[in-house]
Amino acid sequence: MVDVFKVCESMISHIKSQYPNDVAIAAYYGSYAQGTATKRSDLDFFYIPASEAGRQVSLQFIVGDISFDLWPISWERAQRMAQFDEMPTIIADCKLLYVRSDEDLQRFMELRKTVTTMQAPENRIKLIEKAESCLCSACMHLYKLRRDGKSRLTVLRTEAQGVLTHTLQGLAVLNGTYFTKGFGKNKEQIMNLTLRPNQLETLMNKIMRSVTYTDTVEACERLMSDTLEIVEAQKELCVKEPSYGERMYGFYEEEKGILDKILTACERNDYDTAFFFSIHAQQEISHFLYFAERGQWPSELESSWVSQDIYRRIGFPNLVEWLDPDELSPLQTAVEQLKFQLEAYLLDKGVRINRFGTLEQFKTFLSTRG
Repeated sequence: MVDVFKVCESMISHIKSQYPNDVAIAAYYGSYAQGTATKRSDLDFFYIPASEAGRQVSLQFIVGDISFDLWPISWERAQRMAQFDEMPTIIADCKLLYVRSDEDLQRFMELRKTVTTMQAPENRIKLIEKAESCLCSACMHLYKLRRDGKSRLTVLRTEAQGVLTHTLQGLAVLNGTYFTKGFGKNKEQIMNLTLRPNQLETLMNKIMRSVTYTDTVEACERLMSDTLEIVEAQKELCVKEPSYGERMYGFYEEEKGILDKILTACERNDYDTAFFFSIHAQQEISHFLYFAERGQWPSELESSWVSQDIYRRIGFPNLVEWLDPDELSPLQTAVEQLKFQLEAYLLDKGVRINRFGTLEQFKTFLSTRG
């Protein structure tokens, strides 16, 4: 049997002799790092290039029927891994094979600290948002599953697997952890997650084993729906006190420009422009109001009707319902009303608006601003 670490030594010797200044870090991860390797286990190891020439070190090869994959990741991607944008086990649990310098080692160890920092209570909302992002990715697979999976078993299972893996990744992040083993080997860790749907194991089994379109779609939808409920419940625990002055500063000045575009479109009978900017403005105002009230942004998975609840509660005009390709004057009136109401509302909430009647007033403002 091939000694995989002897193979690694040969590769590291090659790096030292041919690329001494071009590779910052080399390490391995997976079953060999965890002590669970079998006789057929491949060895996954990665490196961080220190120069463009260092990218040439990448190599996939087989020795004695064992697969090896030496692949490059940039410092930027390693940072994303450490921040849970990708699963951080590669950074957190790898074993170092080679370090070019003390500075490179320190930089890498800072990445490991980032993994720990991301799991701290003060970063809870960041992990929740990353879990939501995983569910957004699962939605794309669900769309393709619904579209093409009815008549093709390959598509059915491929897209169902996409729904399952992205949702499970979201659950791991939501729990402030990450999978240390690959899918298929991590079921014990999945079932030990504190925050998980009650029927998780049943739904997983149905998704992996069903060959019928209806059962697979229903299981995928239920898994995502139940997971989203958990995400939303966790977000409720992170709601902060309302804060308009800081969170909405500078918002009206920018949004007024969007509202003015709608007014110009109405005057020119330009329905296309009015359509896009009216919906955009109402959604953006709604999102900022949500942020000012709760200290967090609405989820992309949340219904636009729900995210616009504060907008409606205040009584701002519904621009979307005033969109009429045959008559834009009611929309124009509604936008004028919204401009007035929005500014008054923000001022009442203590938001400072930088409005100047003359150039001299603006110059005076600049001179006192410093």
